[in-house]
Amino acid sequence: MNKKPQRPDRSAQKNTQDRGQKRSQGGKPGAVGSLASNSARSDHPQRNPPRGNVKPESVTTPVAETRRLITRKGELPRERVPVILESTGAGDFYLIDSGAGLKLEQYGPYRIVRPEAQALWQPGLPESVWENVDAIFTGDTDEDGMGRWRFPKAALGETWPMSLLDVDFLGRFTSFRHVGVFPEQIVHWSWVKEQAEKTDRPIKVLNLFGYTGVASLVAAAAGAEVTHVDASKKAIGWARENQALARLERAPIRWICEDAMKFILREERRGNQYDIILADPPKFGRGPNGEVFHLFEQLPLMLDVCREILSPKAIGLVLTAYSIRASFYSIHELMRETMRGAGGAVESGELVIREAGLNGREPARVLSTSLFSRWVRQ
Repeated sequence: MNKKPQRPDRSAQKNTQDRGQKRSQGGKPGAVGSLASNSARSDHPQRNPPRGNVKPESVTTPVAETRRLITRKGELPRERVPVILESTGAGDFYLIDSGAGLKLEQYGPYRIVRPEAQALWQPGLPESVWENVDAIFTGDTDEDGMGRWRFPKAALGETWPMSLLDVDFLGRFTSFRHVGVFPEQIVHWSWVKEQAEKTDRPIKVLNLFGYTGVASLVAAAAGAEVTHVDASKKAIGWARENQALARLERAPIRWICEDAMKFILREERRGNQYDIILADPPKFGRGPNGEVFHLFEQLPLMLDVCREILSPKAIGLVLTAYSIRASFYSIHELMRETMRGAGGAVESGELVIREAGLNGREPARVLSTSLFSRWVRQ
């Protein structure tokens, strides 16, 4: 291959490599609070101004409700490390190829090119394949996280129908380079689905930073009772659209538009509990009332409170971290200390997606997407 696919502006790559930015606004596109909802995943649609617009040193941070960390006693949970959870795609998604700071993906009927700083190698497929695409994301994302979509063949609408794990939803071209779903999470969603289907009672699932609700819909379709929390009104609106498309209007899902930390602290005071908690926080974001969230400052308290609202028959607590500043061992040891005395095991490592070629059935290289740590009862 003589030529590389055209790279987006370097300024566009500078900050987009960190999915942590994906939640700086509302909707996994962007805003988070003291623990604002997941909508602000550094790439979510916009809830609040993109994280890039917020300079921590210049922000007056509203004082969030807080409490002291609980001193845990007892044995540490067993550990399984490193664990690599691999997806080769599912339903209407697969990763075709990657390289030169880009990734080529299939989302339903569309072939899409997006920036991917983890793709340090050269593309495996010819330039002609990379040029034959429906949408390319580019633009200056250095400060405000905003960018542009270019449609080489024909102008496309904002949304299109997709399906993952037998749940229908809308893909969406957002100005934060994301498309309304984070497919590397398929491995966690499949695990939740399996737990819900094999348990002889309706399990209660709390989805923090829930973005456009695909995880919540997968859990509900499997029979779980779901509480979905996100600080972005826009993200909640998108999630409700997806609920209608998935024909799950009668499913037991509570849609909560609120700062995630405030919500779980209130749940702790009320004594409400959950069997599975999914936490997918942004690296930095703002909540609906200007709350400022910093992952590394507030993660210990968030996990501490999450442990307190796990039920006596809890099945698992799942944390995903898109900030590559940390190693998986950092969140692994934090999770083990948080779950000290609870038994079970903590497994931590990376979520990866394997390239699948043009037809989706030719396994090739692996692309690392994020870190994770998961406490499980068994």
